[in-house]
Amino acid sequence: MSATETALRSAAEEQRPVVATVPGRVRGVHDDDVYVFRGIPYAAPPVGALRFRGPRPPEPWDGIRDATSFGRIAPQPIQVFPGAQPRQMSEDCLTVNVYTPELGAADLPVMVWIHGGAYYVGSSADPLYDGSRLARRGVVVVTFNYRIGPLGYLDLSSFSTADDVFESNVGQRDQLAALAWVRENIREFGGSPDRVTLFGESSGAGAVTTMLATPSAEGLLHGAIAQSSPVGSVYSPETARIAAERFLGRLDITQDAVHRLRLLPAGSLIEACSRLIVDTSALEPGTIPVAPVVDGDLVPEYPLTAMARGGALHVPLVIGSNRNEAMLFRLLRSPIVPNSSKAVQLMVERLGTPEALALPSEYRGYPRLHPALSLATDAAFRMPTVWAASAHSKYAPTWAYEFDFAPPLMKAARLGAMHGAELPHVFGAPVPRVLSLGARASGRRLTDRMQSRWVSFAEVGDPNPIRMSPVWPRYDTQSRLTYVFDTKDRVVSDPQGDLRRAWGDGIIAFR
Repeated sequence: MSATETALRSAAEEQRPVVATVPGRVRGVHDDDVYVFRGIPYAAPPVGALRFRGPRPPEPWDGIRDATSFGRIAPQPIQVFPGAQPRQMSEDCLTVNVYTPELGAADLPVMVWIHGGAYYVGSSADPLYDGSRLARRGVVVVTFNYRIGPLGYLDLSSFSTADDVFESNVGQRDQLAALAWVRENIREFGGSPDRVTLFGESSGAGAVTTMLATPSAEGLLHGAIAQSSPVGSVYSPETARIAAERFLGRLDITQDAVHRLRLLPAGSLIEACSRLIVDTSALEPGTIPVAPVVDGDLVPEYPLTAMARGGALHVPLVIGSNRNEAMLFRLLRSPIVPNSSKAVQLMVERLGTPEALALPSEYRGYPRLHPALSLATDAAFRMPTVWAASAHSKYAPTWAYEFDFAPPLMKAARLGAMHGAELPHVFGAPVPRVLSLGARASGRRLTDRMQSRWVSFAEVGDPNPIRMSPVWPRYDTQSRLTYVFDTKDRVVSDPQGDLRRAWGDGIIAFR
């Protein structure tokens, strides 16, 4: 590189925005009216003796740290998607990314995103989660990585000794550390630490609803949005212990030699966990071995129980599900949600109660595939969402929604509004042309409406922007008014009320 090129590069770097965080200064980029900072450590690398332990504060650094590239993602099974570039994985993955329209004392609302992926895949580097488009609407968007799979959501705490501690809910502890980082640093990025909305989808939404039942999260979030949350997929210590024992068996490690888990390569743990997930889904459809656990410490009780008794955080909540959630799992042949008539029937039999065994008769055409998939959707997402909305609405402002929008091609393929279908509209991400044929204009309008409502909620704790109709009413157990996102939005009282009544007030017990 010539002296002139070196000088020009140095001058360009000097023009990039620099922000002072508590551990040290970071330099990002200014991209089309949005300031972007990527890969900022919010905790120390959880490696060596810190594997399976809660996060520790990041080490301070001197000088200016480059924050123009995403950090490495959490170890996970390799996901191969057409055109996608594989990202480097590492246990040293605890980083945040910030997208903001202003720097300094702007006091903007903050939206903190928890990515999904069934608690064992996914990262904040997914292009779908680019926060730039939301940030241009006047909010600071924060995304982050956290430990997943066996390193974050396999509970080994029952094997702890005085000399060798394994902590519970490590992934949730990472998320708390990220929220603490936001509280301590977000003012420098233009955000207000007193207006933080936590939002997520799928297992990310499950982490959100679990956070509502986490007392130590008090004061770190002031609103929550849960998109397709598996609210009920939080397990007992006994269930978690069984999963951990099976995991050790996969690795031929005895219970008195659990310390060996700190010495194995992360890849060996990921491989064993992947096999465990497949085995568990076959033996116990509807459950996965990596998920939050009621540990009596960080999570003292089941989120639905905490909500029902008024013990959850009393913050405003937007919560909803998609009409055809289970179709994605059928399409991908993913075992995470039962997606065949046989698997759904096994799930029902596992529930075992007379009420559960009577449920299939409420789904017309069962055991044909599509009625069975509707039952799976309700078991995994819709009914837990209804129960959560019903409970939380008695103590804090709550808004419920159902996402029903599907372009003609998706309808023709009988996929409908499947799991994750709302994500491009929340983030304003481009939808492949072939998937949006016949609905490009209506899809863009839906994106504008969803983003407007999400941003309004972040700004004032109410998803009703001025002059937007129809008005989205609060949810209560009398009218059960639910907002339906579709080509033309509408408000419906108690959608699929007959099925809701058939399910009752909580007969799922995968604990």
